[in-house]
Amino acid sequence: MKALTVAAAALAVVNGSACAESGIASLYSTREIGTNTASGHHLDDDALTAAHKTLPFGSRVRVTNHANGRSVVVTITDRGPYSRGRVIDLTPAGGRVLGFSRLARVTLERVGNDS
Repeated sequence: MKALTVAAAALAVVNGSACAESGIASLYSTREIGTNTASGHHLDDDALTAAHKTLPFGSRVRVTNHANGRSVVVTITDRGPYSRGRVIDLTPAGGRVLGFSRLARVTLERVGNDS
């Protein structure tokens, strides 16, 4: 299993095989909404998509907010975040489901056939 190298992220074994990553989630800047992502998809603030530095495009990730236990499954369609200590950038729709509007401490777990 390859280890992910991400600043300020903790890696752990979940269910005996899957890798989980913890750190800070942020939301896309509103000025980025409507542009194209690194994968070529249109960035839609109502879509449950996200940016991650290393996961393959199309990967599905369960993001869980540590503060309230809420979780959402998003699809990786972009690269980032590039701010130190952050592990994922979410669309505003993802932030609403998770119950935050700026930053949140989260855990990421890959789900589906690509985990």
